[in-house]
This record gives sequence, structure tokens and C-alpha cells, in this order.
Amino acid sequence: MAKATKGGRGRTPRGTTPVDVHIGQKIRVRRILLGLSQTELADAASISFQQVQKYEKGTNRVGASRLQQFSEALGVPPSYFFEGAPSVGKKQPAPEDGELSERAIVSFLGTREGAALVRAFMAVKQKPIRQNVIAFIETLNGQ
Repeated sequence: MAKATKGGRGRTPRGTTPVDVHIGQKIRVRRILLGLSQTELADAASISFQQVQKYEKGTNRVGASRLQQFSEALGVPPSYFFEGAPSVGKKQPAPEDGELSERAIVSFLGTREGAALVRAFMAVKQKPIRQNVIAFIETLNGQ
């Protein structure tokens, strides 16, 4: 069995987990909802925007001290990033036909389009109008 070393041959790559991907999505969603660019978040954490990209995509794991920096920069407690995280070692139930997974919803909210849609929808204060918007979108979808 090869011994893991720092760099070079014999190194055992440490892959990311679904939890790492989830945390990255939560960072992205919160950043976009606050209207921050990756560069602004990177500056707050004293890292490059490329590193923020890697964290948000779940390609790199976020260490505890870095998570604390993101927590402070994004105005949320560290526990926020773990809300709704997949259980480690347990299979998640598959969504019913036609149902979106929580991961798909969080991923959509992490896009500019998703954040804009939610902001616009939430700005509509009259419940009947919001219900009409939902009905309209469902009609477009053929539901």
C-alpha cells in the first residue's frame, strides 16, 4: 500500500464529498443573494476569486477557519452552511417523479437568474397575484 505524501507520486487525492458540494452551493447562494461578486467575497477572505470559484463548485474543500471567514463576510452563522446537507454515508431518498431535489433547488437559487426570480417574486405582496404567477408558470410547463 502506497503511503500518502505531500505532492508527487504516491499522493492519495482527497476527493470532495456531497457535503463539500453542498457547502459550496450555500456559499454561492448567500453571496448572490447579498449581491456580492466572487472578487468581493475573495477580498473579504484574503484569497483569490479563483479559489472562491473552486469552493463554490465543490472542487475544493472549505476548511474550518475559511468557513468562519465566509460566515462573517456573508453574515450567517457557520451552521448555515450545513443546513440541509446530505447525510454522510447514508443514501438520500430519491425524489418522486416530477419532484425537484433539494439539491437542484439550492443549485438553481445559486444562479443569478434564480436569485432574481426569487427577489422579484418576493417583492409581490399580494398573495392572489403570486398564486397567479405560479399558475401561469405551471401552464407554460404543461402541468
